[in-house]
Amino acid sequence: MRQLVREHELNPRDLIQPLFVVHGRKVEREIAAMPGVFHLSVDEALDREVDRLEALGIPGVILFGLPAAKDEVGSENFASDGIVQQALRRLRARHPDLLLFTDVCCCEYTSHGHCGILRDGSVDNDATLAILGRVAVTHAEAGADILAPSGMMDGMVAAIRAALDQAGFSDRAILSYAVKYASAFYGPFREAADSAPAFGDRRQYQMDPANVREALLEAALDEAQGADMLMVKPALAYLDVVRAVRERTSLPLLAYNVSGEYSMVKAAARQGWIDECGVVLEALLGMRRAGADAIITYHAKDVATWLGGGSRG
Repeated sequence: MRQLVREHELNPRDLIQPLFVVHGRKVEREIAAMPGVFHLSVDEALDREVDRLEALGIPGVILFGLPAAKDEVGSENFASDGIVQQALRRLRARHPDLLLFTDVCCCEYTSHGHCGILRDGSVDNDATLAILGRVAVTHAEAGADILAPSGMMDGMVAAIRAALDQAGFSDRAILSYAVKYASAFYGPFREAADSAPAFGDRRQYQMDPANVREALLEAALDEAQGADMLMVKPALAYLDVVRAVRERTSLPLLAYNVSGEYSMVKAAARQGWIDECGVVLEALLGMRRAGADAIITYHAKDVATWLGGGSRG
C-alpha cells in the first residue's frame, strides 16, 4: 500500500553523472576530495566508466574538461581538439543514444580561474559572451546534445542560442545554470576541475545565497532568451528555491547535487556515522519532491546500482 500511494520516486533515468576528462593515456585517478569520482583519460578509461553508466540505465553524462594548458582567454575551451571535444567525439561514436551534456564556462581553462574574460580585474560580461558562443559551437560540432552554460553571464543563453543557430545547430538544446549561487559547497569540485579563482571570488556574477526573488528573475530571463531547460545549483540548501522556480516555469527543471554535498556524505559514511545509501536516496528524493525533474549528481552510479539498474518492474 505504501508503494501504491507513493507520490514521488527516484529512477536511474532521472540522473545525470558528471565526468572529468583529462589528457593522457590510461588515466583513472581518484579525486582525493571526492571519493569514488575519477579523472579519466579519453581512451579505455572513459569507455569503461560510460559503459557501466549506460548499463545501469543512466541516460546521460555532463562533461568537464581539464586542459593541457591555461591562458587568459581559455583557448583550449573552444579548440576543435580540446579535451571535451575529444571526449564528445569518442562517446558519440561509441554511445549513439547517450545524452551528452557539456558545461559551457571558462573557469577550468583560464589562467586566472574566473568564469569569463577579465578587464581591469573584473569579468567583462559582454566579451565573455562571444567566447561562450564559440565554445558551444565546437561542442555541438563534436556531438554534444545539450549545452549547459554555467558562468552566470547576463545574456549567455541568447548569445549561445544565436551562435548555435547561425552554425546550423538549431536542434541542440540549452540547459541554463539559471540559478547558481556563490556557494561554499563547491570546494571539492574546484579541486577536481582545478578551477579555483586565482584571486577574489565569484560573487560578481554568482548569486547571493540570501536571495529567492532574484532566482525567479534569473530563471525568467533565461527562459525568455530561449533556454530549453533550467537548473538550480546547489540543491540541498536550496530546495525552497527549486520549489519556487518549479512553480513559475513549465520548462524541465534540474537540480545539481554538488560536490560539497557529495563529499560530506562520503566522509560521514566512511566514518560509519550514517547509512550512505539511506541518506543519499532520501536527499535525492527530496530534490525530486521539491520539483526537480532530473538531478545531476556524483552519486548517480551508486544510486542506479542501489535501485537495480533502472528497472521499474
